[in-house]
Amino acid sequence: MLSASPLPLKIQQLSVSRQGKQLLDNVNAMIDSAGITIILGPNGAGKSLLLHIAHGLEEPDRGSLLWNQHTPKPQEPWRAFVFQKPVFLQRSVQSNLEYVLSLHKVPKTRQSLLIQQALQHTGLMQLSGQSARTLSGGEQQRLNVARAWVLEPKVMLLDEPTAELDPSGVATIEMLIRKIAQQNTKIIMTTHSLDQARRLAHDILFLHRGKLIEHTPAKVYFSQPKTSLAADFLAGKLLDTH
Repeated sequence: MLSASPLPLKIQQLSVSRQGKQLLDNVNAMIDSAGITIILGPNGAGKSLLLHIAHGLEEPDRGSLLWNQHTPKPQEPWRAFVFQKPVFLQRSVQSNLEYVLSLHKVPKTRQSLLIQQALQHTGLMQLSGQSARTLSGGEQQRLNVARAWVLEPKVMLLDEPTAELDPSGVATIEMLIRKIAQQNTKIIMTTHSLDQARRLAHDILFLHRGKLIEHTPAKVYFSQPKTSLAADFLAGKLLDTH
């Protein structure tokens, strides 16, 4: 259990290759500020892979990623992951939250309060008894966020959390992300939406072909990109991904 702040996040000479292809190539970065960090880049840039390593779901071939000198391992309650496509138990909304808390050995006496808070924050209170698998797409993604938030994590990692939602669903999830960040949970997320990144990001990591091209404050990235690759990406030009 990480008792101190999870920051800084230090990424040093991080490299991953699979079947002869370099997926992450000597990535170096330091994330030491609160708020929302967004990882951008074209398909195949290594965005989701970097997020998986940050959660301990995969390990690098070389280099390191450390949360305040701590190597991430799966199933640590101080850190939560929100996948693009949620998978739920064939149980009620509330039971899905109870399962997560039980998995992390949260005392029964505290579970009820945490569940009520998560349901209220995500607007799912009236659906608490409904089967999770019968929820709409937007409701399922809210439950996906609630399932992560219920642990009161210090860090939340989100992989394309609004990719399959309509505009209303996108707005709701973005509102929740802002609310979570305001409660001093560090947010790191991937997105393909430049508009979403403009709305949410405090800083940007821009990846291309496994390399970290830029890591700058969001205002700088969107107004004065330092590289032609970043400028071309912002302009909607197709980048060479091979």
